Amino acid sequence: MSDRALSFGARAEAYERFRPGYPDRLFDMVAAYAGHPLRTALEIGAGTGKATRLFARRGIVVTATEPDGAMLAELRKHVPAHVTAVRAAFEDVRPGERYGLVYAAAALHWTSPEGRWARVAGLLEPGGVFASFGGPFRPADPAVEEAVRAARAPFLESDEVPSPDGTPPEHTMQWPGTELQRSEWFTDVRQSLIERHLTLSARDYVGHLSTISAYLVLPAAARRQVFEQIARALPERIELTADLTVHLARRRAEG
Repeated sequence: MSDRALSFGARAEAYERFRPGYPDRLFDMVAAYAGHPLRTALEIGAGTGKATRLFARRGIVVTATEPDGAMLAELRKHVPAHVTAVRAAFEDVRPGERYGLVYAAAALHWTSPEGRWARVAGLLEPGGVFASFGGPFRPADPAVEEAVRAARAPFLESDEVPSPDGTPPEHTMQWPGTELQRSEWFTDVRQSLIERHLTLSARDYVGHLSTISAYLVLPAAARRQVFEQIARALPERIELTADLTVHLARRRAEG
């Protein structure tokens, strides 16, 4: 795992405070795609359980895996009793029980590409569903977005995670859909967008940035400086687009 992948634990409480939850329409989209009741799920990189809560409160028995102990401890404070929380990287999850759903919420890009899809397939029932979803926060006002970019530029060229397989942003199908389409294990690959619009105070927006890996791996002094620069560039309240790109695929039935 990269330094960025392992950078979140020190900010577990901030992650819980400043990262938003997931909307009910995301669950509805996954359930409609499945076409039958989903009873069990394995979550990859559960963090503090933002997505865990969405699926668990709709009656799914979720096994939430997370490699960072601090993040997992925060998760345990917030999830229902029928959630099983396991400290493990996805690569350390051993095949055994199979699930109706395997999903990752803004976490799949931290997993190792080597054997990724065979591992996912090995954890799914035949015909089971894989879901991955996430997306960046961006100021809706182009002038505010440019002000943030200019304030960040001396420290970071970008604070987003680049496409793991190099797919250009203008392509219709984005990662991981690109890999799923090529995988022997999956079929019926779909990509959808759920539009989200949020309004945050400048302070909460900087708090959100403080949970993003690109900033977390900066030296402490640089991190303080970049947040001060960004805060000075912001209006009191910021309108944000926080759209979720959702990828769904079905595990091929075993022949």
